[in-house]
Amino acid sequence: MSARSQFAAATGTIAALPARLIEPLMYGLQRLVGIKRMPWVFLIPNLTAVVLFALLPVFINIFYSVSGSDRLFPWDRPLIGGANYATLFDCGNYLDPSTCSRDLFWRALGNTTVFVPIQVTVMIGVALITALCLNREIRGRGFFRGIFFFPVMLSPVVVALMWQWILQRNGALNGLMGAVGLTPVNWLVFPNTAFFWSVFITVWAHMGFYTIILLAGLQAIPRDVYEAARMDSASPWRSFTKITLPLLKPVLLVVFILAVIRSVQTFDELYVLTGGGPGSATMLMVQYIYEVGFASQPRNFGLAAAASLLLGLALLIFTAIQMRISRGGAND
Repeated sequence: MSARSQFAAATGTIAALPARLIEPLMYGLQRLVGIKRMPWVFLIPNLTAVVLFALLPVFINIFYSVSGSDRLFPWDRPLIGGANYATLFDCGNYLDPSTCSRDLFWRALGNTTVFVPIQVTVMIGVALITALCLNREIRGRGFFRGIFFFPVMLSPVVVALMWQWILQRNGALNGLMGAVGLTPVNWLVFPNTAFFWSVFITVWAHMGFYTIILLAGLQAIPRDVYEAARMDSASPWRSFTKITLPLLKPVLLVVFILAVIRSVQTFDELYVLTGGGPGSATMLMVQYIYEVGFASQPRNFGLAAAASLLLGLALLIFTAIQMRISRGGAND
């Protein structure tokens, strides 16, 4: 036997050693619970983790939403029913946040309603164009794929601090503008420019993730289909609309749902970049929940829990509708 074969055999023996050690335990456990119940033995650890870290927090959050007081422990919080929800919806005119008892909630909801469609549309559009470009035979394709994905690996706080340094009054962008004779701008002081940069930065930070997903979907499309289209003298636009988009539809659906959920949950970048300002121009729902539940004094855990449940319910309904529409389109 050669030295390489001996090394491979020794490595295999060492790798199999843990399995051999627990083999008697598995045999005994199988005799105890029966072979039909053995799958549950392997599922119980995962199910326990799901219950402890996913389902239990949801039920605790529901309890907090129907209880009052600023006390943290559940046994110190009296039940108040739907009073927190009534407070959130206490408005003279739902289109005018100033008439609401919790005007910041409705301002955050309005900002989120505007921010999410714009950000998701731009995100998917830019990611799709980038994926189409990176799917072509270009020089240095692997390098460019890494470059576009690099911002995804950065911490949201790092991204926000970096762009804050670029956009501040004496930042890099105003320095470049001053060098070419343009007047510096307070980018993060005015509501419109602050909102624009909020969309731009979040798209820049997360676009690479969706680009990779779309690129994988594009590479799964058979090349024979495009070759047949070229033989039929189909234009690039026709190939894109009649071949690429229909075959990419399941991937686009996944990207769309993930992008919406991620957009609604936007917090880190904007909290560090603008703090929700100027005023409340860039405050989104997650920041409102954080401010009410943890940053303000006294802390209103019940109101924050109610707002978070309303946000989660809206996401569930939206996702269910989108999945239903997608299945209906597939059946047609």
